[in-house]
Amino acid sequence: MKITLSQFAGFCDGVRRAFDIVNNLDEAKTKKPVFVLGSLVHNQDVVDRIEEKGIRKIDMQKFLDAEPGEIGTLIITAHGVGPQIYETAKEKNIELIDTTCPRVIKVQRLAQLYVKKGYSIVLVGDKDHKEVRSIFEWGGEKAAIVSDEDDLARLNLGQTEKIIILSQTTQSKDFLELVHSRLRERYPSVEIMDTICLTTDQRQDEIKKLAAENEAVVVIGGKESANSNRLFEIAKSINEKTVFIERVDQLEDSFLQGAQSVAVTAGASTPDWIIEGVMKRLERL
Repeated sequence: MKITLSQFAGFCDGVRRAFDIVNNLDEAKTKKPVFVLGSLVHNQDVVDRIEEKGIRKIDMQKFLDAEPGEIGTLIITAHGVGPQIYETAKEKNIELIDTTCPRVIKVQRLAQLYVKKGYSIVLVGDKDHKEVRSIFEWGGEKAAIVSDEDDLARLNLGQTEKIIILSQTTQSKDFLELVHSRLRERYPSVEIMDTICLTTDQRQDEIKKLAAENEAVVVIGGKESANSNRLFEIAKSINEKTVFIERVDQLEDSFLQGAQSVAVTAGASTPDWIIEGVMKRLERL
């Protein structure tokens, strides 16, 4: 069986940066107790490793309700947060370790800038995703979020002259282009800033080719990972024999029965050790 591993599989630069910052934390110099706001990345194995260091997870409401002294240091994940978190941390004398991906920060600042310029913002992304919420909040909660074609059909911006399209960094390029095309028909002056991360773009282009060239496809990623789910959707639309797994023990031998070639890709929050485990399993088969 021929096995092809995506050259872009695994941690993206932003996730690797966040993981390295937290993994190499100088515990002696870090104000305790230490909490991470949500999951550092959307992968349970990575979350487990972080918790082994004594870093606990805290949700937004518990952070906001915390009394001064209950939290020593708060880690902001690669997905980013809105301005309220920074203000609250300062008020409660909480130290921050900010691992927000630089590419996400760029979109946050663009949202803030275009609102000040009087633009209506169309934010293309998953409504409930942490990154999208953070961009929305930096834009003063004035953006119209478009997650699917139903949202796009319902969008009514009036006849405003200034409209800008921004997107989640892990959004589907095909869907972003569809949104731009449809809105341009209704609002000819609409502008777009392509804020999709280059690595995301490369992964999506590559999986289209791999899914067409191989008899089976294995996508590795966390269930909550937007970019992993998107890779699975793209591959599945091209190759019916596509499976989505979180770790090696979910890969069933029967899935690959009769397949002469298999492609393997992994989302931006999938660590190397999980990918290596899947590859070793496939090599044994």
